[in-house]
Amino acid sequence: MIGSEQVIIPRYLKIAVHLSGRIASGEIKEGNKLKGRSVLSTEYSVSPETIRRAMSILSDKNVVEIIPGSGITVLSKENADQFVKSFKDDESVADMRSRLSHIIEKRKSIDEEIASLTQRIIDMYKYRRTDLITPVEINLPHNSHVIGKSIGHLEVWHNTGATIIGIIHDRNVIISPGPYYEFAEKDKVLIAGDENVIERFNSFINGLL
Repeated sequence: MIGSEQVIIPRYLKIAVHLSGRIASGEIKEGNKLKGRSVLSTEYSVSPETIRRAMSILSDKNVVEIIPGSGITVLSKENADQFVKSFKDDESVADMRSRLSHIIEKRKSIDEEIASLTQRIIDMYKYRRTDLITPVEINLPHNSHVIGKSIGHLEVWHNTGATIIGIIHDRNVIISPGPYYEFAEKDKVLIAGDENVIERFNSFINGLL
């Protein structure tokens, strides 16, 4: 599942970063030779091939120089520092991407739950109130006088007889909005009532009542 995903960093890259950190801190000096692959593989509990790949990365970044038959020499403390910082930036971006994916997945789940609850509420109204027809979704006119005003202030039920059972706002569904909810542009209002109620509500939001 996305919620349990972790950013997996190859072992050889971790070793390259760790050695770069030691060089950047001054623990390993420029001009010094690093230990041989067999010694490093024992120290890090990995295969010599893993050490070879780590050294290859450091060589590409000009942190070390690999001279066949002569060993591995530290070239640049500055390049080591830049490599460590670059890695941390990349790791941070990867982590944020993973978290974003998780949040998006959670939002999808919430949207699905909202849709399910909305349908249940609609079904309950249809079951309990035989005098009401299937709830209707009405778009607010962009210049409606109700925009920016609360349901309570407008006395919607008193003026129209409409029961507002939901508001679709920015693709989010607000179930049973209270009297303090203020209508916003592009809101879609989910109301329940007979034909006369729907007609009165449309007239009301268009300023005809």
